Amino acid sequence: MSAEAGPATVDRGAERVPVHGLTVLYDAGCGLCAFLREWLGRQRQLVPLTFVAAGSEEAHQQFPSLDHSATLEEITIVGDGGQVYRGSAAWIVCLWALRRHRPLAHRLSTPAGARLARTAVLTAAKWRGAHRQPGSGCGSGGAELSGWAYDRRNGWVYRPPGDCDTGTCPTR
Repeated sequence: MSAEAGPATVDRGAERVPVHGLTVLYDAGCGLCAFLREWLGRQRQLVPLTFVAAGSEEAHQQFPSLDHSATLEEITIVGDGGQVYRGSAAWIVCLWALRRHRPLAHRLSTPAGARLARTAVLTAAKWRGAHRQPGSGCGSGGAELSGWAYDRRNGWVYRPPGDCDTGTCPTR
């Protein structure tokens, strides 16, 4: 597992600090994220998990040095020693914190397992994008992505507003 060092972790020697608690920053406006937050909360935990809505006032107060817009794009976990995990490393750390899933976390922390974890995270992101409702959050921080749509075959594509079909779309 790798932790992404940020300003809060560099001077604290976070790589050598044991983890006694983890804070999961999740997109509360995303159905998949909310479901996974509830699922994680129901599991027996070896390391306590605390859940905070990404981008919330509470998140900003607890972690002022984090890039909070990035926490809405992908799962971010912050350890009580200042460790910051994102993406597939964050999911592996979540599993590591759970009694029943710690052995799986150890398997996913190998090079072959890390590829599998990355694939699972990308698949979840693709599903999340495909099921995003306008203004729902779900990776956009609640912002409207005007003109952008998810095409199941081609991924995210930009389709200009209807008055731009003639090629005379005004610039902003």
